[in-house]
Amino acid sequence: MFADPTHCIQQFELQSGSTVADLGAGTGVLSVIAAEAVGEAGKVYAIEVQKELLEKLKSHARAARTHNVEALWGDIERVHGTHLKDAAVDTCIASNVLFQIEHKDGFVAEVTRILKHGGRVLLVDWKESYKSMGPHIEHVVTEVEARRLSEKGGFQYVKKIDAGEHHYGLIFKKT
Repeated sequence: MFADPTHCIQQFELQSGSTVADLGAGTGVLSVIAAEAVGEAGKVYAIEVQKELLEKLKSHARAARTHNVEALWGDIERVHGTHLKDAAVDTCIASNVLFQIEHKDGFVAEVTRILKHGGRVLLVDWKESYKSMGPHIEHVVTEVEARRLSEKGGFQYVKKIDAGEHHYGLIFKKT
């Protein structure tokens, strides 16, 4: 019914040795799956603004025995808010965060800054407000809006992935 994190990451086709930024990482579910996909030669920066979630994220990564996840406090809505260097990552993951972001242009600018030329972005978010789950109907960012926002920020649409019945998944490339 809801987005299957493992299936989403498999469709993103992360490469061994890649560097990933999981933006709005929450408790680190996608960070751990991405860390396993990129292997020990890769690295995942799990960026989270809610400090109380950082400890849960670190615990989740330790329990999964992934040693290539670095949990960082950061604000993904502003340029330099992630504290990563320019062109620091090969790929970015943003799952179930777009509907929460107030400064969407700042988010796109930060992704542009930290992503290497030719790097890819996986964007997964809610298609709709589903009963008491997901965002309020007023906060839903439609697939069309997400694509417009990303393309306006200089990203090229690559493809859509299967993200479940109530989510959409889009892959973009930095041009």
